[in-house]
Amino acid sequence: MEILFPYVNTITAGLIALLLFAYCYAVRRSVVAKKRQAPKPDGAWPLIGHLPLLAGSQLPHIMLGNLADKYGPIFTLQIGVHKALVVSSWEVAKELFTSNDIATANRPNFTAAKYLSYDGVMFSFCTIWRLLARMRKLITLELLSSRQLELLKHVRVSEIGTFLKELHRCWTHKKIGSGHVLVDLKQRFSDLGLNVILRLIVGKRYSGATAGDDRKEAERCHKAMRELFHFMGLFRGMKRTAKELDDLLGEWLEEHRTKRNSGDVANEKQDFMSVMLSVLERTHVGGFDSDTINKSTCLNLILGGSETTAVVLTWTISLLLNNRNTLKKVQEELDTMVGRDRLVNESDISKMIYLQAIVKESLRLYPPAPLSGPREITENCTISGYHVKKGTWLLTNLWKIHIDPRIWPDPLEFKPERFLTSHKNIDVRGQNFELIPFGSGRRGCPGTSFGLQMVAIGLASFLQAFEISNPTSSPIDMTGSFGITNIKATPLQVLLLPRLSPEFYNLY
Repeated sequence: MEILFPYVNTITAGLIALLLFAYCYAVRRSVVAKKRQAPKPDGAWPLIGHLPLLAGSQLPHIMLGNLADKYGPIFTLQIGVHKALVVSSWEVAKELFTSNDIATANRPNFTAAKYLSYDGVMFSFCTIWRLLARMRKLITLELLSSRQLELLKHVRVSEIGTFLKELHRCWTHKKIGSGHVLVDLKQRFSDLGLNVILRLIVGKRYSGATAGDDRKEAERCHKAMRELFHFMGLFRGMKRTAKELDDLLGEWLEEHRTKRNSGDVANEKQDFMSVMLSVLERTHVGGFDSDTINKSTCLNLILGGSETTAVVLTWTISLLLNNRNTLKKVQEELDTMVGRDRLVNESDISKMIYLQAIVKESLRLYPPAPLSGPREITENCTISGYHVKKGTWLLTNLWKIHIDPRIWPDPLEFKPERFLTSHKNIDVRGQNFELIPFGSGRRGCPGTSFGLQMVAIGLASFLQAFEISNPTSSPIDMTGSFGITNIKATPLQVLLLPRLSPEFYNLY
């Protein structure tokens, strides 16, 4: 026993040393892991986490922006059982959409997407990369390429002309003693955007219809699409809205199939749904039939093309009415570059640098989707020095990035002039991460060029055609609304007065 005693002491000392080493290693790993986790705000509820914050009275992008001021440009929320990483700086956004673009390109499988996007087939939410790549290629070639945008210019010109002609007709019949007429531009812009995209996609125009079945279908279409944006933005599902939209798309698809089978389309310019019928005939990609792919793709384009245009035009006119000097300067640019003896056209836009600056500044302050569509991280990765686990959701606060005072002096002020001087080289197409209203990377909006063209020519044509003024002495209400798109919460009531000779309104 005396002989063994020293060995017992040695073994005991060794075990104690091992235990101390293991404890210190565990503590060290715990500390390191804790340091590598993005900050997490207090106040998470059991089971539902921080979800009440997103359903509060404050708009989500503003609430998350306030949290970024406290917790930094990258932090974590608990949304039910899911963790969500919130990004609010251009440096982190650049890291996400370049070196980590593949790992952060998926969409989460949340309930609203399941019901309202054909179980994720809609390409904005699609996670089947073979299907997504094919649809984006088809959309680009048949609708959004430079060649196709030029070929389809007549649709934009025609609908903008009808829009202005209807406003002038309204002024003729309803003008008051001052010579002005009061109109709600928010609704008018919504009609314009929907008519353009419906003609391109399904060959129809419903908005602005005044009676009969067309009017009923117009109201049905508007209501269903607005509800889709609303419920998507609130992270809730809505089966009724999904069924209403599917019924509508199904009816349009049957009309196209009937016309195609009868041979009525031989001498007509085909809309996008007709092209899809031909290209996708008897196709099954990712287990989905061609009709489902056709309907989901067309719906995605209609939603993206109509709502975005209306939102941007509404906020831009609101900003101009609250900044009369800017409004005066852009109309002076129109008079100088175009004059009042002919109508502005798309070839004039490249020369109108102040109008382009106004569009950029409007997109900076009021991006149509202030929070980019949620993504899901598909592999463990490091973002801005923080360890992020696979399965984490990703929310990019575009609005917060756009008002970073390090980049944008007086960030909340409407100053288009900044894009003529200090920020003249910053564009909105996803390569300058300080300003990414249409997103960036492989999930960036494929319709950016179309949207910019539509907004620019729509704005230029409207400002050339009409003098506008605020009907009250109070500033235009700039309150946004809940949903994926940040549409103005209240109508945009504006007084209109024609700027051109009467004969010009008949040329459209």
